Amino acid sequence: MTAELVIFDLDGTLINSLGDIADAMNAVLKDRGHPTHPRDAYRFLVGDGLEMLVRRALPEHVVEETNVPDVVRQMRREYSARWTATTRPFPEIQELLIALRARGIHTAVLSNKPDHATREIVDELFTGNAFEVVRGALDGVPLKPDPISVLGIVSDLGHSPQRSVFVGDTAVDMATGTSAGLLTVGVTWGFRDADELVAHGADHIIDRPLQLLRILKGAAPGRVHP
Repeated sequence: MTAELVIFDLDGTLINSLGDIADAMNAVLKDRGHPTHPRDAYRFLVGDGLEMLVRRALPEHVVEETNVPDVVRQMRREYSARWTATTRPFPEIQELLIALRARGIHTAVLSNKPDHATREIVDELFTGNAFEVVRGALDGVPLKPDPISVLGIVSDLGHSPQRSVFVGDTAVDMATGTSAGLLTVGVTWGFRDADELVAHGADHIIDRPLQLLRILKGAAPGRVHP
């Protein structure tokens, strides 16, 4: 394909944010007298938006008797106080973005993280011109894997799904890209493994960010090897 647009997931794809998410959620749980989770466990708790994270993190037996929206608000406050404490772009991400821009390829971010948090984190960790569009979860707009937000970005930037690529690290991301008709690339440096990505529709699997350039040059579907 001749790619004109690459849309990236944020957490686990562009940035390693697991520690800050885990620490914030654990602080909320501890404050409410609930057990906390190991950081690594959050790889399987995130990806479907803040409310779902809260529901998964709370003890199963107390979810129904808990005011979940109140916990979500507390988590939002806690996370906003620390969301770039340890969060950084993954290695090679900055180089990849420079290479895409040099090739005239537009880039965008689409996250299930709240929109204001998505924008603040991207502004903090990347240069102002790194992405043409940065979009998080908005009221009244379905979260990924619903394709509406992806297709909105594609349309807003004047491209077509057939010339666009979606890059992410979870089953939700793979379902998002495939449902929108984009070439879908799964990354293994994030929160989930290659088996999950392939099972949910990844056209390609990459182990390092700069391998994406080989796909844009026409690499065959499957895992891109060094």
